[in-house]
Amino acid sequence: MLRAIQRAARPGGGNVVGTSVVAGVAPRRPDPRNAANAVALAVTAKEPVAEGVVALTLANPDGARLPDWTPGSHIDLVLPNGDTRQYSLCGDRWDAYTYRIAVLREPAGRGGSAYVHEQLRVGDLVGVGGPRNHFPLAPSDKYLFIAGGIGITPLMPMLRQAELLGADWQLLYGGRSRASMAFREELASAHGERVFIVPQDEYGLLELAEWLNRPRPGTKVYCCGPAPLLAAVEDACAAWPPYALRTERFTAATQAPPVRDTAFEVELRRSGRTVTVTPDVSVLTAVRQAGADVLSSCEQGTCGTCLTPVVEGRPDHRDSILTDHERAADDCMFVCVSRSCGDRLVLDL
Repeated sequence: MLRAIQRAARPGGGNVVGTSVVAGVAPRRPDPRNAANAVALAVTAKEPVAEGVVALTLANPDGARLPDWTPGSHIDLVLPNGDTRQYSLCGDRWDAYTYRIAVLREPAGRGGSAYVHEQLRVGDLVGVGGPRNHFPLAPSDKYLFIAGGIGITPLMPMLRQAELLGADWQLLYGGRSRASMAFREELASAHGERVFIVPQDEYGLLELAEWLNRPRPGTKVYCCGPAPLLAAVEDACAAWPPYALRTERFTAATQAPPVRDTAFEVELRRSGRTVTVTPDVSVLTAVRQAGADVLSSCEQGTCGTCLTPVVEGRPDHRDSILTDHERAADDCMFVCVSRSCGDRLVLDL
């Protein structure tokens, strides 16, 4: 399992380039050290796709190919102001020369989306780390995709992939209003009766019971959206077979209190060092202070950058990525948020 996650998380490499695609305009530059193996890409297009949502097209300034990706992948976006955010790739996976993302303006956010909407312009350079995929589309004959708001973005390439493979699929797409639902018209025109658009101001909340009240043999459910939607879908799928439901979160899931509130030791197997992790310090901070070079980005357990192999011990998993099955293997952890159930952990660092 760990090997599979590492393959999915392996970022695309490349050299940092510093040329603008707009002649005579000096591009604002990100600090590529803010994301794992970041490369500098140029913003070649910026367009509104819904109320409060803009789509960005990114390309290599020298026209070189970009790293391949699969449906469900996301990138780290390092902005010229130093902020780093994660965004799902929502464009054409077969286009080897551009990435497309959509950014929702979040008034209560930390400022990254406001910068994209107000200050980022065509011709600017942004750092891009990845792509990584912790939400891959597993093979199936049938799919039910459920999106809430900006949660449509990782599902867009999945719809195209399902169509390409000849799978039977449907999309249930909810949002505050039609005007707020990104790519609504594109989806309706391309896929017709497979797509069910449900604006809340017209129809109320999604009627999940009608879709999920009984398991559908051979069907996999993929859902992305706000936390209340994910919780409702998880409850509605309680009787479905294991692994039938896959979800992706844009914010960290609410966690129970840590298994222990006392200090524990972490041994770094490769360096031979041992550090004490106190209750007020993350494992990530502690191992970095001991000299371990661990990449990170969100530091909330949602992006997957800091995945670390576990050699011995039982982690207290506190991320929003691993499935119950993956957690039970106890062979890896996200050190930005996860801790230890016992007195000692041994990490492959």
